[in-house]
Amino acid sequence: MRSPLLDTPGAVAAETPDADVAGHYGDPFAEQRAFLTGEAMVDRSNREVVRISGPDRLSWLNSLSSQKLDDLKPGQATQTLLLDAQGRVEHHLTLVDDGEAVWAHVEPGTAAELVAFLDKMRFMLRVEVADVTSGYAVVSVVSVVSGDDGARFTLPEGAILVGDDVLLPRDLLAGRLGGLRLAGLWAYEALRIEDHRPRLGFETDHKTIPHEVGWIGTALHLSKGCYKGQETVARVHNLGHPPRRLVFLHLDGSADTLPGHGAPVLHDGVEVGFVGSSARHHELGPIALAVVKRTVPVDATLSAGEVAASQEVVVPPDAGRNVQIDPSLRRRIR
Repeated sequence: MRSPLLDTPGAVAAETPDADVAGHYGDPFAEQRAFLTGEAMVDRSNREVVRISGPDRLSWLNSLSSQKLDDLKPGQATQTLLLDAQGRVEHHLTLVDDGEAVWAHVEPGTAAELVAFLDKMRFMLRVEVADVTSGYAVVSVVSVVSGDDGARFTLPEGAILVGDDVLLPRDLLAGRLGGLRLAGLWAYEALRIEDHRPRLGFETDHKTIPHEVGWIGTALHLSKGCYKGQETVARVHNLGHPPRRLVFLHLDGSADTLPGHGAPVLHDGVEVGFVGSSARHHELGPIALAVVKRTVPVDATLSAGEVAASQEVVVPPDAGRNVQIDPSLRRRIR
């Protein structure tokens, strides 16, 4: 669904699958800084929104997905995954429960498949699942506050707060949120990469298991009850290591271009992984997230496409076997 904010003077569309929102509005670095300080909002209205209502919704979702949701408190934002029987990631949801329903936003083009799966799994339980993308747009603001002293704005009626994301009634999108300035998706992506946060379909492929990209803890609870794919998760956590690991790359700033999604990552001329996302950061310069083989030395200099890169560890080579990812490796947890 094309965003009306693409008609803003200076707006330049982002790349597929985000072409329905603006990548920037003419000054990407200024937009990054404004977004980081809470003075700008990012239009992510190409993301899709699913609403799950009914008294059995939390216990039902808890039985299907990777996060512990049966005791989720109203207003508490979290993430969860749906895995296949081999523990591979199929869906990633960012969600909140408002006391009456669970609201989740997901990647563009994935809601229909998600809703179809959830409908199939309802059986006799008291739950209703609906794709409400046509009525709600996702926008993001760092450190959202609503109605407290010092707030930059008050959430409009009907808006749903999901951590630092807002599900805004779509007819209010063109009027912006609280009069904030606009920052393009490039700003959001640069800060997401800096924060080492994976994105489904970018840092994941059809083989990805949660350990590889650091979703243990943030989107997967290791001590909850059974769900599809749990056997693989438990086996890796207790007995083995994931075959790949997420790395943060500092790219050679002298290169004119950024490596695109899927560009090969090389070590000593041998392909060892792929680039997930890349961006130009207002302080760090060109950066990227990539997924490489676990056996790649952590101090190895790599090549992302044709761009030289040094790596920072996000998921350590010894992840699994009860080794936890050090939270300090994440620059900012949002």
